[in-house]
Amino acid sequence: MFKLTLAEFTLEHFMQHYWQQRPVVIRQGFKQFVDPISPEDLAGLACEESVDSRLVYKKGGKEGETWQAETGPFESYDHMAKTGWSLIVQAVNHWSPEVAELVKPFAFIPKWRLDDVMISYSTPKGGVGPHIDLYDVFICQGSGRRQWRVGDRGEHRQFAAHAALLHVDPFEAIIDVELLPGDILYIPPGFPHDGVSLETSMSFSVGFRGKSACDMLSGLADHVIDKELGSTLFSDPGRPIHKNQGQINASDFAHIKAQLQSILDDDTLVADFAGGFLSRTKCQLDLQALDEPLDEADLLNTLKAQPLVRTGGLRCFYVDATVGEGVCYVDGERHALGAKAQVAVKALCDHDTVSHTQLRGGLKNPEFVAALTVWVNAGYWYFED
Repeated sequence: MFKLTLAEFTLEHFMQHYWQQRPVVIRQGFKQFVDPISPEDLAGLACEESVDSRLVYKKGGKEGETWQAETGPFESYDHMAKTGWSLIVQAVNHWSPEVAELVKPFAFIPKWRLDDVMISYSTPKGGVGPHIDLYDVFICQGSGRRQWRVGDRGEHRQFAAHAALLHVDPFEAIIDVELLPGDILYIPPGFPHDGVSLETSMSFSVGFRGKSACDMLSGLADHVIDKELGSTLFSDPGRPIHKNQGQINASDFAHIKAQLQSILDDDTLVADFAGGFLSRTKCQLDLQALDEPLDEADLLNTLKAQPLVRTGGLRCFYVDATVGEGVCYVDGERHALGAKAQVAVKALCDHDTVSHTQLRGGLKNPEFVAALTVWVNAGYWYFED
């Protein structure tokens, strides 16, 4: 549905010289771009309890305009002015198959790095103010026009313009550009930027987020505790007499480090942590469980006639250290489906749509078929009508 076009450089050049390094404008990255969702449908999504949304606008007063933000769900938009506001909806790829198509052109970046597709509908003069993001984003301009300013990395003071809005002081622009439908602005983490709608417009932001070492270590600790791992006590038989009671000497320090390092050196343990941790979704999925569940025979017969489609936003991965045993991680859960299911597991995780042919080896494996049936009945994968 969407095909990424790079006229001025190759994907390899982009990854070597721009990715996580500096912002760039990709003119007509999507030729003849058509919004995959209408403003009315977006506004309708923002009325749902399970969807993360907000309104951002300025409010005038005696001391001038101040930034305001409201969080959804919204019952009405009648209180909003004709200009100067934006509706932002997170993870729309979870709820709209058409929006989920916008992720596919960026498959040159692994899915575990994907955050979501955020959509901004803005009236003229609408925006969210100058700010800094901690993730990579491809801002794809849909209908309408928007002016974008991007500054350089540096020491930028951030402040709370509102309890829900972290802004940055005015900055000198290294990019000052008007985006037209089909244009893409790529911004790495740490670059201040500010977009203002020149007319009623739609922007589609495909975001990729990394995890901090703090998040990963915290998650690993939770995993070790939950699985009752790493419980071997510090042991030091035959140690020499200690002369300084308050000292943690070099030998003990090395022993402590080795005890901790033994956790990180366990590839299976870390693979299970990473697969489970990174496959969890931060936003709710639009799971449509089947009213009349399929049994395994029904599943196999239907799969011969039509492919399976992964529901938007579902995160499912495999890790080299464990995939040889047919292990995959779906929405935070580990599944060991047997060595003979390895090829099918990879196909299921690598492709948004999978056919009977791609899964053929796994379909001879009872564990794989049983798991796939459970997933389809729960709505993680579905057959298109």
